[in-house]
Amino acid sequence: MKFKMTSLEKKWVLYDVANSAFTLLVSTIMPIYFNSLADSANLSEVSYLAYWGYATSAATLIVAFLGPTLGTLSDNKGRKKIFFMATILLGAIGCVGLGIIQSWLWFLLLFVITKSAYSLSLVFYDSMLPDVTTDERMDQVSSQGYAWGYIGSCVPFIMCLLLVLMYDKIGISQGLAMVFAFILIAAWWLILSIPLLKSYKQLNYVEVKDNPISSGWHRLSNIFSELKQNRKAFLFLIAFFFFIDGVYTIIDMATAYGTALGFDTTGLLLALLVTQIVAFPAAIIFGKLSTKYPNYKLMYVCIVAYLLIAVYAIFLNEQYQFWILAVAVGMFQGAIQSLSRSYFAKIIPAEKSGEYFGIYDICGKGAAFLGTFIVSFVSQFTNSMNLGIGAIAFMFVIGLYVFYQTNKIN
Repeated sequence: MKFKMTSLEKKWVLYDVANSAFTLLVSTIMPIYFNSLADSANLSEVSYLAYWGYATSAATLIVAFLGPTLGTLSDNKGRKKIFFMATILLGAIGCVGLGIIQSWLWFLLLFVITKSAYSLSLVFYDSMLPDVTTDERMDQVSSQGYAWGYIGSCVPFIMCLLLVLMYDKIGISQGLAMVFAFILIAAWWLILSIPLLKSYKQLNYVEVKDNPISSGWHRLSNIFSELKQNRKAFLFLIAFFFFIDGVYTIIDMATAYGTALGFDTTGLLLALLVTQIVAFPAAIIFGKLSTKYPNYKLMYVCIVAYLLIAVYAIFLNEQYQFWILAVAVGMFQGAIQSLSRSYFAKIIPAEKSGEYFGIYDICGKGAAFLGTFIVSFVSQFTNSMNLGIGAIAFMFVIGLYVFYQTNKIN
């Protein structure tokens, strides 16, 4: 039977298309642009990779602190949409600013703010899932979101790629082309968010009679006690912390890694475009498989696959190997993200989804703080970028073990 989404589900999925354009920008053009700024300031290749990793870590650390707090406050009646809209606006404005700044240090500082706003918007977005669909449809709707996000983001990305690579043929400078590219991504992000902002209604919420801020802090302090009682959710968050850490680190560092190894810029961008294209059918296929096989078994497949990808990255020294890596990542990237999101949404109280997804985001994008730090530290300590990337393999080993323990609990 063909899966057909409702109007609200489609609008929710459309935000994945909207925000994925920024994700693709961060993992492709943005590191290359930062590399040019760093090169003009005479930073070494190892320092360039390290500083990029540290900036990414700083952004995720901020989200780790603000995510649970704002997520808890967003569970108050009528608040989720307001927080969601505020983070989108901050992120879009920051994205435009990134195309204008010429200093590598100021660029990194604004990048931290913009990426933090983007990640915080996903706390509210993910927590909307119980409001827009049912438990039975969550796996497929979540998979559709990532799938269409990957393929949809290719549209502005290709336009940006043409601007950046062919700026001289259309009679503009490279700097101006970069400005237009960043503005295009910001506009795409903002405009495609509007349908969800107009239609979303917060069905699951917490009634607050006292001061909403003090009440929010009280609920946030209680959630850790609740997690001790909900052992399945608690163990899953630990497992998720480790295996998704590796996933996001690979996403955030892939282009920076390839650039530092001296690979051709155009080839890197095209390879990562292939990742997006491969991820589209792969995510949908895993969504369909979730109707035949238990969610957790499919996640085992994805975690093991990523473990092998991390090991493979240690031996990366030719550009064609980067293409193989890009295809492999595309096959499992959307699946592991979408299946994790729907798995968690099913085992938490719907009315407290903001609180729980705030914690989820700490263990998700917040965990990338550890992964990117490890890559940066090991790269500098060993003076080997390959060993830096390969060091995250152990994250998948730990994540796999804890996830196995999670599924022993009914």
